[in-house]
This record gives sequence, C-alpha cells and structure tokens, in this order.
Amino acid sequence: MDNTLANEHVRIEPNILYFGTPVVLISSSNEDGTPNLAPMSSAFWLGWRCMLGLGARSKTAVNLRRTRECVLNLPSDALAPQVDRLALTTGSDPVPERKYERGYRHVSDKFGHAGLTAVPSEAVSPPRVAECPVAMECVVEQVHAIGDGGTLTFEARVVRVWTHQEVRLTGTDDHIDPDAWRPLIMSFQKFYGLGSQVHPSRLASIPERLYRSADIDRAR
Repeated sequence: MDNTLANEHVRIEPNILYFGTPVVLISSSNEDGTPNLAPMSSAFWLGWRCMLGLGARSKTAVNLRRTRECVLNLPSDALAPQVDRLALTTGSDPVPERKYERGYRHVSDKFGHAGLTAVPSEAVSPPRVAECPVAMECVVEQVHAIGDGGTLTFEARVVRVWTHQEVRLTGTDDHIDPDAWRPLIMSFQKFYGLGSQVHPSRLASIPERLYRSADIDRAR
C-alpha cells in the first residue's frame, strides 16, 4: 500500500463532532422540587470548573438557569445500560418540538426510569447518583449563548467532590487512580470504555498539587 496516499487528509463535513468525551449525568431540581436527571457528554474540566454545553430549551438548561446549581455524576462503563435508559427521554412537558421529532418522550421520574438511586447532596439541592463512582456538586457561575442562542454553555464551579473508595488512589485522600477509574465514553453517539494506558506521560511528572486552584479552598 502507498503510505503517502493512506495518510493523506480528505476533506469531509461531519454532521457532529463528538470525537469522544466522558458521559455526565446531570441532576438538577425541577420547579416542584423533584429531581431531574439527564445524560450528556459536551463537558470539559479546568481545575475545579466545568464547561457544559446544553440545548437552551432542555429541562436541564431551564433548571440550571433558575436554580444555579447541579450535580455532575460520572458513570463508569459498567453503567451503560442504565444511562441508555435515559436516552430519548426529557423532563420537559410538553416535549419540545425538535425533541418530539427525534422520538423523545416525557419521563418525570428519571431516577426510577433508569434504575438509579438518588442520595442527598451536602451543598446543593439536587441529589447525587449513588451508583456513579464520581459525583461533583456544583454552582453555576456564568451562562453564555452560542451562535443563535439555541445552545448555551454553563460555567459550573465544583464545591464538593465525592468518589467511591474503589477509584481513590490507595493511601491518598486527594487522588483518583486512573487505572481504577473506567469512565463511560460517548463517541459519535456510541458508548465506549477506556483501554489500558498506551504510553507514559511526561505531564505525570508534575505533582498534581501544583494545579491546585483557589476554588478548592473557596469550596470549604
């Protein structure tokens, strides 16, 4: 095979650019105080801050704009069936037109529908998901519109981090063990898990404490 041709870029126009990010189950509070739970994967973290991308008319976006708080629950790859039960469901009633056209239906009890357990949070009203190995209680600091405003980004500040013992690095109280943490990944609308480490990282020589931000002390 001609390696020059094999490695040549070809211009394409993908409809979506979800190259692979961890799935997040966002719990938020509805107007009547009941919890909503929604899966998403348009999220990334910097320090103790997270940027979330959500449709402006989604129930989660409406709840976050009203209450300014949420919990970001990170499921392991073992929870893929429970997460998938939440697909094509919405807490909005009536179902927004665009979602209705895509086959969504209204479900009021998202936790029960998915077979997940709600446990009380410490610093915010929405509950945590007991089965998720990582859960982060957050407050919303900023909301920004993208493009025509149909999509919003939420800057969430983490105020509490909870983990299962199994994903903590043995002998520490401030480290996640990357060899034990097996996040559920969404890539082009399909679920994946992580493989084993493929190469040592030079960045790993930098102590994690050097990335510590003032938000950690602020969260106490």
